[in-house]
Amino acid sequence: MPWPHIQLSLPDWVDVYIAAHPSTFKKVEDRMALVVELARQNVIRGTGGPFAAGVFELETGRLIAPGINMVVSSNCSVAHAEILALAIAQQKLGTFNLRRDDAMEFELVTSAEPCAMCLGAIPWSGVVSLVCGARDEDARNIGFDEGPKVADWVKEMTDRGIRVQRDLCREQAREVLRSYHEQGGPIYNGR
Repeated sequence: MPWPHIQLSLPDWVDVYIAAHPSTFKKVEDRMALVVELARQNVIRGTGGPFAAGVFELETGRLIAPGINMVVSSNCSVAHAEILALAIAQQKLGTFNLRRDDAMEFELVTSAEPCAMCLGAIPWSGVVSLVCGARDEDARNIGFDEGPKVADWVKEMTDRGIRVQRDLCREQAREVLRSYHEQGGPIYNGR
């Protein structure tokens, strides 16, 4: 019996939603607003958990790849928004390392601080900047298990040449988490 093929595709609504918006987001606040709204739409449409991410070209703010959480809908525990956004960006650009020789730099914007798995993937991705909305404790407060992370993970990222900005639009991102929890969304990796 052959092994099943693994193929993850973002739901069609993501393409429609992205097409209705500009492709360039000059201000980091605008990038985060897009990501938080993708998380909100993911909850409203019932296609995944309350998390989203995007890879952007740092200098221009051009969206390279969106990502939404698809753990439950795909039956895949690694289908986190950050992982999907990074994978889509790397496939789109034809490289496993987003720290390219052509001096183009990339930023990962996430609706919440990365869990242990996503945090581990970020340095290998090649992004030079990480921007986070909600905090780790915001996700834990509604029951998600974010896994064991290094206590000073921000310093670890900085030491690897990745700038970290936290709490951007935190309240808006927390509201998506709260809404998901209040609607009884599945806490798929709770402890």
